[in-house]
Order: sequence, then structure tokens, then C-alpha cells
Amino acid sequence: MRRFLIEREIPGVGSLDAKGLCDAARTSNAALAKLGPDVQWVESFVVADKTYCVYLARDEDAIREHARLSGFPASRISEIRARIDPATAGD
Repeated sequence: MRRFLIEREIPGVGSLDAKGLCDAARTSNAALAKLGPDVQWVESFVVADKTYCVYLARDEDAIREHARLSGFPASRISEIRARIDPATAGD
């Protein structure tokens, strides 16, 4: 499966409390259950009016279908080509 970064524009998402985030995760999980093994949620980062989500998926169409089922927009989908961190420098 390929790794994707999904930018979702969701006004006010950064103001959600723990229950609101729990409800959002449940909604996403319900959509994932309908899609089977074609798409997997790895993690998400929540900022003021967006989330940045890392997913494993067969292709972009699987991510778009998850967005349709969950109601969470996939404003931008980018395939992750590589990962780096401070250790990548080899110092």
C-alpha cells in the first residue's frame, strides 16, 4: 500500500474537546470499516482549521471514498515519497 498525507479543511476542528475528537475518530473508523483493507488510518495532526492525516491506501480513489463516507473533506492528497528526520543527516 502507498502512504498519503491528506490535508482536510475543517473550520474549528482545533477547538474540539476530547469528546468531539473522539466522535470524529469514531466517524472515520466507521467509514474505514466499510472500505475494508483498501485504506488504513495511521495518525492525524489537528491544527486550528485543518487536520493533516497520514493514511495507507491502495490509491487516491480509496482516500476520496473515505472522505465521501465520513463527510471529512480531502482538500489535498499528496503521496509521501520519503521520510526524513534528524538521524537522516548521519551525524
